[in-house]
Amino acid sequence: MTSRRGLAQAAGHWSATHRWAAVLLWLAFVVVATVGGGMVTQQEPTPAELTNGEARHAERILDDAGLSLPAHEVVFVHSDRATADSAEFRTAVTDVVQRIKGTGKVRDVVSPFDPAGAAAVSADRHSALVQFDMAGDAVKAKEEVQPVLDAVAKADTSHPGIAVEQFGEASFTHKYEEKLHTDYTNAETISFPVTLGILLVAFGALVAALLPVVLAITAVVAAGGLLSLSSHLVHIDQNGSSVMSLIGIAVGVDYSLFYIRRVREERARGNTTQAAVSAAAATSGRSVIVSGLTVIVSLAGLFLSGNGIFYGMATATIIVVAVAVLGSVTVLPALLSLLGHRIDKGRVPLLPRMRVDDEDTGRRGFWGVVLGAVLRRPAVSLVLCGGALVALVVPAFSLHTSDPGVSDLSAKSLPVLRTYERIQEAFPGSSTPAKVVVKADGLDGAAGDAALKSFTEAAGSTPGLSGPVTYRVSDDGKVGVATVGLAGTGTDETSVHALKTLRDKVLPATFGTVEGADVAVGGTTAASVDTNANLSDRAPWVAGFVLLFTFAVMLVSFRSLVVAGFTLVLNLLSVGAAYGIVVLVFQRGWGEGLLGFTSTGGIASWVPLFMFVFLFGLSMDYHVFVVSRIREGHDRGLSTTRAIEQGIRGTAGVVTGAAVVMVAVAGVFGMLPQLSMKESGVGMATAVLVDATFIRIVLLPATMKLLGDANWYLPKWLRWLPAGLAEPSTDSTVAPARPADRETLPTGA
Repeated sequence: MTSRRGLAQAAGHWSATHRWAAVLLWLAFVVVATVGGGMVTQQEPTPAELTNGEARHAERILDDAGLSLPAHEVVFVHSDRATADSAEFRTAVTDVVQRIKGTGKVRDVVSPFDPAGAAAVSADRHSALVQFDMAGDAVKAKEEVQPVLDAVAKADTSHPGIAVEQFGEASFTHKYEEKLHTDYTNAETISFPVTLGILLVAFGALVAALLPVVLAITAVVAAGGLLSLSSHLVHIDQNGSSVMSLIGIAVGVDYSLFYIRRVREERARGNTTQAAVSAAAATSGRSVIVSGLTVIVSLAGLFLSGNGIFYGMATATIIVVAVAVLGSVTVLPALLSLLGHRIDKGRVPLLPRMRVDDEDTGRRGFWGVVLGAVLRRPAVSLVLCGGALVALVVPAFSLHTSDPGVSDLSAKSLPVLRTYERIQEAFPGSSTPAKVVVKADGLDGAAGDAALKSFTEAAGSTPGLSGPVTYRVSDDGKVGVATVGLAGTGTDETSVHALKTLRDKVLPATFGTVEGADVAVGGTTAASVDTNANLSDRAPWVAGFVLLFTFAVMLVSFRSLVVAGFTLVLNLLSVGAAYGIVVLVFQRGWGEGLLGFTSTGGIASWVPLFMFVFLFGLSMDYHVFVVSRIREGHDRGLSTTRAIEQGIRGTAGVVTGAAVVMVAVAGVFGMLPQLSMKESGVGMATAVLVDATFIRIVLLPATMKLLGDANWYLPKWLRWLPAGLAEPSTDSTVAPARPADRETLPTGA
């Protein structure tokens, strides 16, 4: 009697029996998704979507009034020798003004020698600012700023001894995104050959190594097209797109690795290719679906964050994981069926060969020795390993977040930041002004003029605030926006304190006195403070969502209350250990010299939440694969100890291979110059290493050995649950044959 095929087995069976149809359908899907995505422009988040709280409220008032501020720029003119009173300095300033006006891309140019720009000359008279706004929409300004940058560069060349440099919203964003695009492109270029090299070692054959890479590439390409289409519903920034590519490579390869390893194992045991593919679909294919579903559910928790950056990251990674799962359970079985024994073509010389079933032949590698010791002394292993991980978790309790702002990149990696530093030194707060948004009737009348006058006076006399103050009112006179400089870098404690002073003391006594006024502060500092506060409030909800649904998925998958429970504990340990390492390295600065960064004393605000959600889901790759093998052995009648030993030793190779791929991809993140990406890369690499070693080889078997048959406990009141996704099929056509005692295959995962 046979059981009904599960989803993964049914998909694998259809693909294996309709091979060319499956391949052509997959190619058609990739082409349609890519072409469809190429026909539309990817939509980026609005300024309001990228922040929270009062800063978001300020942006929305401006949007509703149609009073979006233009991108503000400054040209920094400096000479160590000449002063602003000298003829050559004035000539340089005049030349700058003429050149930037000549581009036709600017408006409202203010010279430091105009009455309105008098405050833009430094106290020592050796520096001055030419201020202007970019013409047109602020969001599009980064695409229009290059002619202005070229004009400023020509002015700099024309006046030896006088530095002429530009910085502002548009110019910084232009250079930053250009740098980001280059870095991510280089990272992707590096990741593919590194991944291929790892797979060559894992499989020992070129064809087997190439197949996961090809599948991952097509999955990322298709996901990119779908992402452009979906961005019209959920806006995506460049970080989301870039993270999608790297994550897509990692999970696409991992899922293929599990599948191919099982097919080769079944074939080596004497099964036909068709039976091997069917067996892999019923086991590894099912594990891929469960782990992919868990990753997707975990990432969906980011939609509770209330922040557009996380919305974009969640959408991008959910799409690429879903596409990778789809490819793994559809086109991959078809390709494996078509290739048959040719999957082992391209044997790599000098790589050792390993036997299919080490536990039956008596061979024991390093992990076999460790596992043997763990199963002999499970309580001791649990205490020692658990204690070590808890020690790593302890520093995580001192984790605090801060927005690195422009410090996310060093001036060495992005030269425009040197200009920013020089401007900050001469004119503190001028590059990151606060935006004070006021909504009230009659702002263009006497009440508005009086409030503006008192605000301007307060800005000039209050420590932490600096001029010049700019002010503009909407056509209907109901919305006004003023800008004022804040001391500090824009995101440091000095700027935060200045913002608090502005909100709590200055505004209530100035614009706050206007009858019926709705006053909100936006800008870089406000966005950082308000977003951090929002994430602190939302983090427990996101974490609770992830924990609850991970528990539910594992409960349904394995129909075991105990497995679902200790899954949460083990995952929390691995994520907590990763947090601890990130705190030690980046918050306390232990890795500054090695990784080439300067600690800001905190972790980028988006990193901890993203790490928690992504790693919690990603750890299911290994957990589901290993526990499924253990459950499979248990359901075949093996004792719990024997099932644990066989399941872990039978998956140690593939888990190691998958972990090495993931660590390599995470290492690419760590190589990027952005501090926040270094933090996420080190965190992910640490979590994967801990998960694949301490958790899967020590804590998991020790816990399951101590629990014994209680591992599979399901109370009577939960026995209505459907058959678990990870339960093995009883279809006799896919039951694995006994291994040939002397059959070998190239070193495999």
